[in-house]
Amino acid sequence: MPSPLILGPMLRYVDETSASIWVETQSECLVSAHVGGRSWEARTFAVHGHHYALVEVDGLEPGSVSPYRVEIDGRTVWPDPGSDYPASVITTRAPGHPSQIAFGSCRTSVPHDRSGNRTHGVDSLRSFALAVADGRQDRPEMLLFLGDQVYADSTTKAMQAFIRSRRDIHEPPGKELKDFEEYAHLYRLAWSDDANRWLLSCVPTAMIFDDHDIRDDWNASLDWKKKMQATTWWHERIVAGLASYWVYQHLGNLSPRERAADEMWQTVCARRDDASRDLTDALDAFADRCDSDPSSYRWSYSRDFEGTRLIVLDSRVARDLTPSDRGLLNDRELTWFDEHMQGGCRHVLVATSLPFLLPLGLHHVEAWDEAIAQGAWGRAAAWVGERLRRGFDLEHWAAFQNSFQAVAAIATEVADGDRGPSPQTVTFLSGDVHFSYLAEVERQHGSRIVQAVCSPMRNPLPRFLRWFSVVMSYGAATPLGAAAAHSAKVPDPPFRWKTVKGPWFDNNVALLEDRPDGLTMTWHTGVVEDGDESRPRLEEVASITVPAKRDSAVSS
Repeated sequence: MPSPLILGPMLRYVDETSASIWVETQSECLVSAHVGGRSWEARTFAVHGHHYALVEVDGLEPGSVSPYRVEIDGRTVWPDPGSDYPASVITTRAPGHPSQIAFGSCRTSVPHDRSGNRTHGVDSLRSFALAVADGRQDRPEMLLFLGDQVYADSTTKAMQAFIRSRRDIHEPPGKELKDFEEYAHLYRLAWSDDANRWLLSCVPTAMIFDDHDIRDDWNASLDWKKKMQATTWWHERIVAGLASYWVYQHLGNLSPRERAADEMWQTVCARRDDASRDLTDALDAFADRCDSDPSSYRWSYSRDFEGTRLIVLDSRVARDLTPSDRGLLNDRELTWFDEHMQGGCRHVLVATSLPFLLPLGLHHVEAWDEAIAQGAWGRAAAWVGERLRRGFDLEHWAAFQNSFQAVAAIATEVADGDRGPSPQTVTFLSGDVHFSYLAEVERQHGSRIVQAVCSPMRNPLPRFLRWFSVVMSYGAATPLGAAAAHSAKVPDPPFRWKTVKGPWFDNNVALLEDRPDGLTMTWHTGVVEDGDESRPRLEEVASITVPAKRDSAVSS
């Protein structure tokens, strides 16, 4: 008899006493979570014929590790009695326990066999999951996914087969996703393999989108957006992308208090007596409004751990694409970020899918391109600048100089102790660029300002693009890029930075740990041994400690 459980259980927001458990089910039902002798339940809500529930578990003991099971209409659906994996557990936060966060971005969903590993590399997340399951790797306090968990525009053979089963793949948008039904299938492909599904059932997760969750270069410029809006299929895509993101990713990011204040969750709760609790029309209207009026809703969020503040930034919807006010963060979002950037803790972590501190050469090139695309060298050069921006993905923080300069000033104030006692580090966590590295701002006093990038989890660059990335980012690109930026009257960055470690191009999962001697970050990849493609071994690629005291970083 097939299981009524499609996806999950996924452990989402967890604090000292509560946990959120998310599921997708085959049909309308009552979902219950059981811990010890207690149980909590939630009825599903529906979106475009799909059914979801979020069970809110509360009253747990701080620092407790509690096995749990999930029932649907009284039938146990998790754990599978035939599973080889350990019991799924809820681990609540413990006072005084230091932060340990795994993070990364950019993960395609192809089979974990020889063919899939040859074309996309070994899945580092699966390698990490197997190591945790076997006791060779500690279970982290959180998994932080920094974008491109699904690829709506660059689909796999399995996804294309599903598309062909329901529409003509030769009609727009072709092999790309069209609607909510296709997004739902894409998430199923991403989160259903056994090892990762087990990991997501017992490690809390936090997420934020990047461009491929919707489409490459999403909101790169006003010209890009107008081009998309002129197509016959874009409106349905953006509505489906944001609606499915709210269901599959964002809902679980919220704390119980934040969820209670969320307008869409209030709609779910208001329909408690409606048998179907169908959210389709309301959620589609909400997603449409979020796209047309980005200031009407906030996708960013903040969490405080023991001694650590984590700020997760939306760097896609919240953009202001008006040429005269162009910003990666609109005014409302920048104000919110400004309010949350305070000292008084050991570490301030800013999670943004796009690296804030690109390699300096690439930073200058992107800043120059923005200037000429905005008309610094005239109309003809502006046309060229726009094509370069789209063709080479020149749309990171550096390509939004207003926002870069503002955020750099805010980070410096935190690091200098102007916003409360200075932390040990202000650390930006990012993905997107398909290579990993650690960079640090050159400072003599105050907190360290650091950029850590982990990308991809499973989607490596072709070798010729790796060479191109290095050329664009390092060596002669730095002085040449700086000269080009100066010629377009781009202001200098408020500080200089350098790459401390990297780049490397493996599929990676990074682990950040707050230790007494500083902030340690370790990148791990998966390695196939003895031809066992489905059970890769986790191997360390690089490790670096940003010391609590101001001296050189220690790497290995």
